[in-house]
Amino acid sequence: MKSYLPPELIALAQACGRPLYLVGGSVRDFLCGYFPDANTDYDLASPMSEEEFLSAAKSLGFTVKSVYRNTGTVKLSFPGGADYEFTRFRSDKYVRGMHSPAEIVFTEDIATDARRRDFCANAVYYDPKAGEFSDPLGGIADIRKKILRTVAPASKVFGEDGLRLMRLARIAAQTGFVPDGECLAGAKEHAALIRDIVPERVFTELMLLLSSDEKHGDKTAPYRGLCILRDTGVLKEILPELALGEGMAQRPAFHDHDVLEHSLRCAMYAPREVRLAALLHDVGKPFCLLRDGNYHAHGEEGERIAREILTRFKAPKKLTEETCALVRLHMRDYNLEMREGKLRREFVENAPLLPKLFLIKQADYSACKDDLSEAPVLAKWRDILQKMHAEGVPFSLSALAVKGDDLLHAGVPPQKVGETLKELLLFCAQNGALNTRETLLKHALG
Repeated sequence: MKSYLPPELIALAQACGRPLYLVGGSVRDFLCGYFPDANTDYDLASPMSEEEFLSAAKSLGFTVKSVYRNTGTVKLSFPGGADYEFTRFRSDKYVRGMHSPAEIVFTEDIATDARRRDFCANAVYYDPKAGEFSDPLGGIADIRKKILRTVAPASKVFGEDGLRLMRLARIAAQTGFVPDGECLAGAKEHAALIRDIVPERVFTELMLLLSSDEKHGDKTAPYRGLCILRDTGVLKEILPELALGEGMAQRPAFHDHDVLEHSLRCAMYAPREVRLAALLHDVGKPFCLLRDGNYHAHGEEGERIAREILTRFKAPKKLTEETCALVRLHMRDYNLEMREGKLRREFVENAPLLPKLFLIKQADYSACKDDLSEAPVLAKWRDILQKMHAEGVPFSLSALAVKGDDLLHAGVPPQKVGETLKELLLFCAQNGALNTRETLLKHALG
């Protein structure tokens, strides 16, 4: 493993007066046959104090980002290199379910440190100076078997820290490891403890899960992780609106799966840039069925519900707006009956979203019957868009043949300039030949 590590890490281990260990995902992944890449962050552990570690790190030019002496933690980076997090060997005591330990005791014993972690596969240590592995809990055997086994009784591990419920699903997704029976049972028993974790932390783990295929290129990874959330009951706690779809049947002529399974599969088939929207695209269906006895208008209701969910998670505003818009629009022209004129206007109105809307509609189609062929609606839309581009239809205000100053000079009241420009853009959607200064000014004043 030593030959794959950054030179500065080797130098740091050699500069320390006591053993410095790599631990966690980087060691686990190496033992799985995956070598560190440029995006790898390294977790370090040692019996030495943070002061001893800082002295060695500073002497080699590492940049210290933060120091938490109560937990014995140091976060640092190397110029042009990786990020590192050092934690002193310790044992933790928790208030049930809370992510942060209530009491910390520093220790010299590597096995004690290992038992404060989550899974045995993440509790294998590597000493770069000695070139040796330390495996106090049998994690190497677990890695070879590709299983996730908790470092202590599962009831204790999940009962201590509710965030481990999300980490279980995310790590299983990223690695392809399978939780053992006790691990799953412990997660099910304590699923409700995820409520004790701040929503932002839950959302961060959910987004890591949804991009878990980045780790080793397994396209089924997000789906497998979502299934673990469902099977342990955690999904019902963090996304109850979505989980309501379990067991809700859909028309068999179009769907092989219930609402929830379809949503999970849609996330699997979607590219990662739209995976959150894919997961939530049908979140309005359970609400509509319970209220109306059918799924009509679930796109519009889904937009509202998705906004409530993402507000609850304190998701970034830009991501929230984009996701909600895609949820609202995903059913457009589902039956291929929308007139071309109306579609043209909608294409112009939603031009920035069109590439991602195409991706959502394809994923939605594929998830209905696990059919990877092109969604029929996309062929229709692509033909219309090709015609629009060939005609020179403007898709943005900057492409219009008139600007705001032109309208002001022509006599359009200042308070109506913005509204008029938008109306002219939609006017041109029907025929790109209309995008001339003379025609647009005449239309604006007529």
